[in-house]
Amino acid sequence: MESPASSSHVASLSCPLGDTSCQFLQELSTLRQEVDVLKEQVRTDALTGLYNFRFFSDALPLEMERASRSFQPLSLIVLDIDHFKGFNDRWGHEVGNRALSHVAQLIGLTIRKLDFACRFGGEEFVILLPNTDLRQAMNVAERLREIIANTPLLHEQDSITITASLGVDEYRGNHSDSPESFLERVDAWLYQAKHAGRNCVNGPVIPSADVGTTVTIEEKDALFGAFGSGD
Repeated sequence: MESPASSSHVASLSCPLGDTSCQFLQELSTLRQEVDVLKEQVRTDALTGLYNFRFFSDALPLEMERASRSFQPLSLIVLDIDHFKGFNDRWGHEVGNRALSHVAQLIGLTIRKLDFACRFGGEEFVILLPNTDLRQAMNVAERLREIIANTPLLHEQDSITITASLGVDEYRGNHSDSPESFLERVDAWLYQAKHAGRNCVNGPVIPSADVGTTVTIEEKDALFGAFGSGD
């Protein structure tokens, strides 16, 4: 069997610069395109177009490591559509699939390009938010909850209201979480959101703003004055 290098060499000899594209180059280009499509299919959920569980399982530890190295927070949202079994029982699985795609589209409209939205399984979604602290993530989760609740799914003559419950938490480099324990923490907040009546966001209490991060003009003058007092 020829090595890739030898194959490339043959192709280059068969198609010298200035000649029209030969069969080998066309076939190689087609194969590369097919490989790209297959790669995308492996990591994408066919129904919603979001990333799938496999992608999330690979991305979570990588993003946690990146957060540790960069000293930047990483937040995670777990979103579950409320009473989805009852929804399917009433409207049927075809409309249920439309509801999943509907929610996925709303998620895509709400998050940033650098965020990762994944279908975790069934009616559950996860959103990874790099460089995002707990306060920001809670705001994102609340926007998601609101847009889902306020954007009904249109089906024939019906306008179907969908709601979701969300759990939120953050990871920082000084935390000792494994990917599994981090996900379990966020999932526990989701469970509490469901227990609280659904259609709500739950997470840790957001710490009050660090006073040291806000410096007044007077404090700046005093600080510079202290450094300049020895002149």
